[in-house]
Amino acid sequence: MMKKLLVMLTISILVLAGCGSSDFKAQTNWEIEDFAFDNQRGEEVSLDDLKGTVWLATFIFTNCTTVCPPMTFNLTEIQGMLEEKGIEDYKIVAFSVDPDVDSPEVLKEYLELYEVPDESKWELLTGYSQEYISQFAEKSFKALVRNNPNDDQVIHGSSFYLVDQNGVAVKNYGGVKEVPKEEIVIDIETLIKEGQ
Repeated sequence: MMKKLLVMLTISILVLAGCGSSDFKAQTNWEIEDFAFDNQRGEEVSLDDLKGTVWLATFIFTNCTTVCPPMTFNLTEIQGMLEEKGIEDYKIVAFSVDPDVDSPEVLKEYLELYEVPDESKWELLTGYSQEYISQFAEKSFKALVRNNPNDDQVIHGSSFYLVDQNGVAVKNYGGVKEVPKEEIVIDIETLIKEGQ
């Protein structure tokens, strides 16, 4: 009986040890192109400002009638989960793919439509040309951003990108349906711990 109990205890410890050793495994190695853009508060935010911080990036626009509302909602839920775990050293960075319409004021009003746990962690960026954001998205995130010639919508990807403390996109996730929110939170937490 004692031997059986000891075997069970040993197995439990090994299983728990396996769960605890969650070294982060990068899936991509995409260096983010240097930038300096305006956020929804009218402040300039640069890649240098974000260095040393883990951030979750995406591409949205305020007139979007399809994927952007659920993507933004999913980001608020991810932030809520981060807050519950007491994780604070992160940013959520959304690049507008419709910069001619999305001024800082418009982006601020857009974010106010959502129940955001901590607005100070969000950087909704604008202040560049449509051509610029198309090449920036492609070069830095391997993401498609194109104007739709048939209407006022912009064709863009719906992924979330995890960017490490050095400004390198190391992983990406679906941002609309079946979003792996727990995995994203664990990955952010692990990256932060590994960077300390």
